[in-house]
Amino acid sequence: MAGVEGEARKALARLRRAAEKGARELEGVRGALRHVEGSDFPADAFEAARAQLDGVLAFVEEQEQRLEDKMLHAGGLEPGRVRRTGGMD
Repeated sequence: MAGVEGEARKALARLRRAAEKGARELEGVRGALRHVEGSDFPADAFEAARAQLDGVLAFVEEQEQRLEDKMLHAGGLEPGRVRRTGGMD
């Protein structure tokens, strides 16, 4: 099962990177079109597209947390009671 869970984590990470890249690209297009179109720029459409990308990122975070909770539970740990540290100092 660990291999399948690893693949799921990798797939979620790829989706996160793709959504983050999409958000960066959208900002680049926004800047270019705003400069070209001036007052005709469809700001509402760009805000809606950004909100959709934010929704994808929220979905990924939700699924990552759900998968982590399942993995902890399968390992005999109670999700929510595990302390997270900032790393090694």
